[in-house]
Amino acid sequence: MENISKEKFQIIGVDKAEAERIARPRISYMQDAWRRFRQNKTALVAFVVLALLVFMCIAGPAISGYAFEEVDKGAVNQSPSGVHWFGTDKLGRDIFARVWVGGRVSMIIGLVGALISSIIGCFYGGIAAYFGGKVDMIMMRIVEILISVPYLIVVILMSIVLDSQGIFTLILAMCATGWCGTARLVRGQMLQIKSQEYIMAAQGLGVSPSRIILKHMIPNTLNVIIVAITFDIPNYIFSEAFLSYLGLGIQPPNTSWGALAYAAQTQFLFYPYQLLFPSLAIALTMMSFTLMGDGLRDALDPKLRK
Repeated sequence: MENISKEKFQIIGVDKAEAERIARPRISYMQDAWRRFRQNKTALVAFVVLALLVFMCIAGPAISGYAFEEVDKGAVNQSPSGVHWFGTDKLGRDIFARVWVGGRVSMIIGLVGALISSIIGCFYGGIAAYFGGKVDMIMMRIVEILISVPYLIVVILMSIVLDSQGIFTLILAMCATGWCGTARLVRGQMLQIKSQEYIMAAQGLGVSPSRIILKHMIPNTLNVIIVAITFDIPNYIFSEAFLSYLGLGIQPPNTSWGALAYAAQTQFLFYPYQLLFPSLAIALTMMSFTLMGDGLRDALDPKLRK
């Protein structure tokens, strides 16, 4: 301290007029998260691309002017043109309309599957974390057993038992074990929250365990749950595409991106565009959800607030 010159220090005083001035307007947690999300240009571009894909899945078939199941024997395997923007398949069906109708199925499976898995995983993980002890140990061992079962076997068994390969069967089969990852994630977060003062205060006031889990623990893990959903959706979409590619997914006359890729593989060498467009839609959707999930993770984490 003796080597520091006094000239380097300056008394600036206190401006009493500025003491009560608000440096910036008050904003809520979600407003601040949206502000930080917009600052992430990559995540914002992914959000715009995803919104465009969703819009095309809704309005694309109507824009094409063709029904996705309409067969035109005079327009078999036509290349992309002004008449058929993505070309036609081996039956003369418009691929543009089929891609976006198939996108509806893939999106529905991804969104519904991720939502169901998140709801089941939240309740399961919350109960295991709150009660702890033997209850936690038994519940987590059950989760580990379910995770070890390949979902492909579950899908095959569900298809045989239900004698169906529709959307409902796929969602049910993928959700049978898909919630386990969310349960483990939520359990880890809630174990940290469980030791907080407001949880102990609620327990001291005699609040029921179900109310503590629903009103205090789950809402405080929403940021983690939302991010987990954005990562689960592309996983479900890819799983559906993989199963449809193997012939275990959506069956004709319905279609999906995976079913379109499965139908196009036999003619890939001669008509590569038939595989290009559904594969590109799958890749863009998965990449957009993944990049948007990264942006949401950064925006919803209060520790990263600047």
